[in-house]
Amino acid sequence: GGITSSDLVTKALEAKRAKVVGQAFAGVPLWQLGPESRYPGLPFIVFPGNVGDSKAVAEVVRRWSHPERLSTRELLLNAEKGGYAVGAFNVYNLEGVNAVISAAEEERSPAILQIHPSAWKQGGVPLLACCIAAAKQATVPVTVHFDHGSSKRDLLEIMDSGVDSVMVDGSHLGLKENIAYTKCISMVARSKNLMVEAELGRLSGSEDGLSVEEYEARLTDVNEAGVFIEETGIDALAVCIGNVHGKYPKSGANLRLDLLEELGDVCGEKKVHLVLHGASGLPRGMIRECIERGVRKLNVNTEVRKAYVDSLKEHPHTDLIHVMTSAKQAMKAVVAEKMRLFGSAGKA
Repeated sequence: GGITSSDLVTKALEAKRAKVVGQAFAGVPLWQLGPESRYPGLPFIVFPGNVGDSKAVAEVVRRWSHPERLSTRELLLNAEKGGYAVGAFNVYNLEGVNAVISAAEEERSPAILQIHPSAWKQGGVPLLACCIAAAKQATVPVTVHFDHGSSKRDLLEIMDSGVDSVMVDGSHLGLKENIAYTKCISMVARSKNLMVEAELGRLSGSEDGLSVEEYEARLTDVNEAGVFIEETGIDALAVCIGNVHGKYPKSGANLRLDLLEELGDVCGEKKVHLVLHGASGLPRGMIRECIERGVRKLNVNTEVRKAYVDSLKEHPHTDLIHVMTSAKQAMKAVVAEKMRLFGSAGKA
């Protein structure tokens, strides 16, 4: 109440004056205590007893404990300014969500919770709601992204469900058809203030049951990239430079870094962010070279998923809680290591 607040300020905190700097909540003033007080410059919320309902105090605490979240667009803009990349980690269940959030908070890193169509098919709205709730409660910037949206129906449903960004995947289409499909979704997404990522070229490999044979893969064409960005109005471009979904061959990854540099120049000119799928299994030095050439979002799935499965094999607990805890810790270790590698640790 007002009298209690006054007594606290004048008697306990020994303030003689305070500056009113705004409102913490409608009708709830925010003061800054004067230099003579016990804690000079301390922000002090004065909560009048006749303001708000029974939930008002809790709402103020929630807002101040968990400020409004940054968008995926803002996460990547910050990464651009700081010269690092943000990890987008595929999640399938509560353990995966908790692993990413826990690693992000421990490393003080921004992060992206990413849902693949196969995970959406299995988990649906409850999985998405879990991701959104976890992102809102996180003490570091975390956003929710829908990956590889090749179904217009799925994308339209997802965009109305609270995600921060979507990937429109028309990579299986010809250039004109890909542009038309991406442009259509991009227009809807922009009306909802969502960031849009799209793919030009086609990655080989297998991810969650979706396979593209090597002979079907196609590198991103630099000239087509400029046209594609202009026509579709996307915010981020996922490029194909020899990266693959799933495991790389025993001979190792063979990325066209020269092509990535050219694509980086195009994207930089168009103010579009570079995205690289298939970051699992890439050597540390190659990851750093990709970031130096402008990659701002790196997708990680295979290594995190492998950590989960290996944990189940190596620690066959009979108690479900122990199984979940072990799996979470295994995934968290992989996620945290990637955040340090990507340069996002300490950037939240």
